[in-house]
Amino acid sequence: MKSKPKSKTEKKRLHLLHQYYSYTGFYNFVWDAVKKALPVLIVLIAGIYVLNHFFNINDALVRMTETLPVYGVLGFFFASEALLGIIPPEVFIAWSGKMPSPWLYLSILAFLSYFGGLISYWLGVLITRIESVHNYLEVKMAKQLKNSKKWGGFLIIVGALLPLPFSMSCIAAGIIRFPFKGVVLYGSLRLLRFVIYGLIIFNVL
Repeated sequence: MKSKPKSKTEKKRLHLLHQYYSYTGFYNFVWDAVKKALPVLIVLIAGIYVLNHFFNINDALVRMTETLPVYGVLGFFFASEALLGIIPPEVFIAWSGKMPSPWLYLSILAFLSYFGGLISYWLGVLITRIESVHNYLEVKMAKQLKNSKKWGGFLIIVGALLPLPFSMSCIAAGIIRFPFKGVVLYGSLRLLRFVIYGLIIFNVL
């Protein structure tokens, strides 16, 4: 008897949430973001595929982790995460699993990735100081910029948890001037992703 009113309440909440997202332009924001990012992702994936056809990227990364000293591997990973973050962190997580203290090195990787994202945010802020970029954002992209700031937290969460470049999400957050406190908070979910990946990969290795 009590389950029906509860079910109706949940449906009502979902309906109100849907109305809110529709009214605030959340769906349009996500769709526009996907449309703009899709060509770049396709070109990036195609480029990686072609490169990997002639030069095995994964094997090269594995050899790098086997030949470089520990600080070299960690430094290379941090540089990758602070710039574009297109190198899959799974390679480095697998490397940490072969170390004497896997969870210690995994924790170091997680925090390096997190702080790399924070640096990426400020790189995005620096990009907006280029006069042509600033004028474009303030004049031609004013409406989109307003919606982006509204849903910037969603952008950070997606980049932190999903297999997408976290650095790019943080650069985008810097470009739209999303509050840095929000990046620090939502970006901390990046640490959770490394824990989940560690549990999966360490159990496989």
